[in-house]
Amino acid sequence: MTAAADASRDLNREFADTETRKYAYDFDYRMHGYMLRAFEGKLPAGRALEMGCFEGEFTKRLAAIYPDLTTLEGSSELIAVARKAAPAGVNFVLSRFEDFAPAERFDAVFLTHTLEHLDEPVEMLRRIGTWLTPTGRLFVVVPNAHAASRQIAVAMGLISHPTAVTPGEYEHGHRRTYDLAGLSAHVAEAGLRQVETGGVFFKPFANFQFDKLIASGAIAEDYLEGCFKLGALYPDLCASIYAICAPSGAGDPA
Repeated sequence: MTAAADASRDLNREFADTETRKYAYDFDYRMHGYMLRAFEGKLPAGRALEMGCFEGEFTKRLAAIYPDLTTLEGSSELIAVARKAAPAGVNFVLSRFEDFAPAERFDAVFLTHTLEHLDEPVEMLRRIGTWLTPTGRLFVVVPNAHAASRQIAVAMGLISHPTAVTPGEYEHGHRRTYDLAGLSAHVAEAGLRQVETGGVFFKPFANFQFDKLIASGAIAEDYLEGCFKLGALYPDLCASIYAICAPSGAGDPA
């Protein structure tokens, strides 16, 4: 591990729901499909690495695209759950990211809603760059500090400022909250080339509000589709923001 990484963190506890905050909502699972739709036509063929699997829902989606998929996870409990959800061919590796040393390089690496959890994000991004093939791509997705719903929470006085880490977020392992400028700065500092940035899904409501509205029938799939399309026009107001990264000096994927 890097010297500054916190080895005392219990990765089997950070995903537990608390009295005031769930770790994952149904809305989060819906977002997986929208993320991959945002990446359509940009996914290199070949070997893929997923960093962090939670309960394996995104793993299943990636395995349908990448038959050669390795999933790296620091929680033994989450791997046990994800193995049951994912196809048999997925190679699960139990390891903290800082300790991982792959024998071969990857054509695609996915770091979705995970970078904000890391103690040393720039150092980790720098290491991931060495795991990519020359035409490989890293897909980084993080929650957006400037999502419309979060800006409303700031205006209501529920959050001090957009990039704040709330106590509930910290308890669930968040160590920072990114906006597009902050994400781009960390990518550049890590020596990666930023191929594209954008947002996924215009977000007027909080996750728990989306769950309630969908369950009640107050909003339907056409509303959600509208939010996805609007997100391409207003990335700074989206639920998530992303950066597609390449090794410095790398060319386009075949």
